[in-house]
Amino acid sequence: MSIAQVEAAYQSRRHTRLLAYLVGGTILTVCLIVSAWVSEVLPATLIAGMPRMGEYFVKLIPDLRLPVLLASTETQGSLAYWMYRLDSWLWLLFETSQIAALATLLGACGALLLCFPAAANLAPNRWVYRGFRRTLELFRSVPDLVYALILVWTFGVGPLAGILAIALHTTGALGKLFAEVTENADMRPWDGVRAAGANWVQTVRYAILPQVMPNILSYVLLRFETNVRGATVIGFVGAGGIGQELYTVISFNYYQEIGALIVLIILAVSAIDLISERVRSLAIGQNP
Repeated sequence: MSIAQVEAAYQSRRHTRLLAYLVGGTILTVCLIVSAWVSEVLPATLIAGMPRMGEYFVKLIPDLRLPVLLASTETQGSLAYWMYRLDSWLWLLFETSQIAALATLLGACGALLLCFPAAANLAPNRWVYRGFRRTLELFRSVPDLVYALILVWTFGVGPLAGILAIALHTTGALGKLFAEVTENADMRPWDGVRAAGANWVQTVRYAILPQVMPNILSYVLLRFETNVRGATVIGFVGAGGIGQELYTVISFNYYQEIGALIVLIILAVSAIDLISERVRSLAIGQNP
């Protein structure tokens, strides 16, 4: 093949690729415009709302004054005055983290039981694979907030409803991630353990689980961080934790308290992220 032929083939392939990008980009743009129109996300609405959003966030900024910054709770402008209910807020934040922790543990256990038959490379047959996949979809297709509304009616106001709601959704979300990680596992250990006479459960335990455990741990820790935020939101419907307090202060427009709670939630999530990174590093034998 001559240089001219190679160049012509290259230009033809390049032209085809550019045409595909152009068509794909056009379709994507049209879809975005239609989505924005259906959702009523209009530029005029955004432009009109941005100043009001800025005004709201400005109201959340505490009135702190440097000369009295470290004064007592009786002194306006001090940190203590801003965080005047810090003890009760910290307890509610602790309750929220415990709701998220227990829900994540329950959801991860459920996902671990369901993920292996939901993996295409491990399922005994296609019917089992599809059945477990659809089961995981059923768990995660309903938002945890909807689960919480149903379970609050069932079990009453309190943390139990929040734990079960988050656990159900977590089972479906983590189950899908665990199954996809399992599908990327090296199957040579599987073949070796099976050849030695192990049954399906033993082969999963000794050939697959050690390979995927670091990724599973990463997803569980990430989900825990997500569930802390989720536990805050479902507290709005009476499922316990700091979310109920946040809903109350938002309802009464107590801007200083709203700002204080948001700061505490951000600090809590950041601390959880740092701890999770440390735990994962220790689990996989890396120096943090």
